[in-house]
Amino acid sequence: VLTASGLVVVEVNVPDRGTRHSRGKSDPIDAYVAARAAASGRAQAIPKSRTGTVEALRQLRVTRASAIKARTQAINQLIGLRVTTPEPLRQTLAGLTRAALVNSCLRLRPGPDLGDPVHASRFALRQLARRIRRLTEEIDEVDEHLSVLTAAAAPELVALFGVGTETAGQLLVTAGDNPERLRSEAAFAALCGAAPVPASSGRTDRHRLSRGGDRQANRALHMIAVVRMRYCPRTQAYVARRVQQGLTKKDIIRCLKRFIAREVYHALNQPRARHAISTT
Repeated sequence: VLTASGLVVVEVNVPDRGTRHSRGKSDPIDAYVAARAAASGRAQAIPKSRTGTVEALRQLRVTRASAIKARTQAINQLIGLRVTTPEPLRQTLAGLTRAALVNSCLRLRPGPDLGDPVHASRFALRQLARRIRRLTEEIDEVDEHLSVLTAAAAPELVALFGVGTETAGQLLVTAGDNPERLRSEAAFAALCGAAPVPASSGRTDRHRLSRGGDRQANRALHMIAVVRMRYCPRTQAYVARRVQQGLTKKDIIRCLKRFIAREVYHALNQPRARHAISTT
């Protein structure tokens, strides 16, 4: 509303621990610190617009994440009940894979007397299996929409080696509908926690992994780096060369994540869809 009214809106970062320790923590104190940061010009970050396809992606990803969490919980409960169920039924379900266990539990037929532990176990296992099946169908449906929206919003990003729907969706959400708000590739790398942090001392000149930034975006960059280290010949040659130079695996992954952040930044700033796209 403020942006549409012509006002300049900036995003104020959370105060660091030193400021919190010296000034304290309360709503009035935080509001005063934010006002001073905006008035002095220290706060210059442009907030996300949240008016296009990326915002739709974010909402669908929230739904998918909750469904995956619920399915994982149901699977763990199903496996736990298999261990504690009465002996005849436990022997029938022993040694099955997860998919086979769910299918077997879907075929269980409990009796009318749920006061009997055997019938109660059959009923509970079947209910959990049905829940897992419903959640799987829900996740598959959301994944179809996410694939279409992600490919339409950033085809150049999806085309990069090792970038899938999950990692591309997370990087899009981190950048927002207006990636031009990021001043440079270095700013995007810092936002993703992939910017090198100096950790030199004396004659030792080195950098370490950053612990700041969006950790989910950092995880997406890490997954892309791992995939490339395993399947990309170009990356494998780079890793072999850096190993000969004495770098550790952590340092090599840090360098790879910084290179990948550069590629992702340029892919995100290509012309792309700005409005919601129909997936029906």
